Amino acid sequence: MIEIGKKAPAFALPDQDGKQVTLDSLKGKWTVLYFYPKDDTPGCTIEGIEFTAQQAEFKKLHAIVYGISSDDAKSHCAFQAKHRLTIPLLTDKDKRMMETYGAFKERLLYGRSFLGIVRSTVLLDPQGKVIHHWPKVSAQGHAEQVLTKLKELKK
Repeated sequence: MIEIGKKAPAFALPDQDGKQVTLDSLKGKWTVLYFYPKDDTPGCTIEGIEFTAQQAEFKKLHAIVYGISSDDAKSHCAFQAKHRLTIPLLTDKDKRMMETYGAFKERLLYGRSFLGIVRSTVLLDPQGKVIHHWPKVSAQGHAEQVLTKLKELKK
């Protein structure tokens, strides 16, 4: 599980191009890890488009944004192409990272309990520490919330 102020749990996941991204490879950069349920669904599309639209602002703050779901590379590439997304997307096929980061857990829908991906976001500082955690978010406007928080922290 993640804790604010503690080092983020280690991970190694492939991006849409098959390149491995690890916690250690992110050192020296502010990092946004946003977890989303499924490529090319309405909320996930809104979130991906909004993070892409803000990508230049994140770069100015020396931050990189990664979207993470259990979808495979082929699905990620199609999602990116269809919606012109430029945010790198990582695949957590077995959902281990999502579970560790609190993004895969028991959910309730229409009175039915099931395990599922919770839309959530974690912000890491350049040393790999968890600086902020949004445990449950709405897609619309979330990229702006994260950008605002990052600006506050960098003052």
